[in-house]
Amino acid sequence: MLGDYFGILILFLMAAGVAGLFIFLSEKLGPKKPNAAKNMPYECGQVPFELPTGRHAVKFYLAGILFVIFDIEIIFLFPWAVAFHSLGASVFFAVLFFLIIFELGFVYAWKKGALKWN
Repeated sequence: MLGDYFGILILFLMAAGVAGLFIFLSEKLGPKKPNAAKNMPYECGQVPFELPTGRHAVKFYLAGILFVIFDIEIIFLFPWAVAFHSLGASVFFAVLFFLIIFELGFVYAWKKGALKWN
């Protein structure tokens, strides 16, 4: 059973090794000439108007969470859409149930005002 996943483990180890090698080489071989202009936070070519550690409104986090949730819904629907013809009616009704539950959550968020940008 675990032998089936050995190739995936080797792939992850190789990817981690290459990433670590690139980070190590860039630290050792890269140019190191820091100055005040390079150490400043960059904001579209303008002088930053607030510190990067400043607070952000909750609406940004809420918009991000809603985006991730709806993105995950689409990720679940792609494989189902590809294999729709070969799957039976039970899978169709399972996905329909998933979509109904998901849309009830969307309507709940809408009614609570989570989608309004005040």
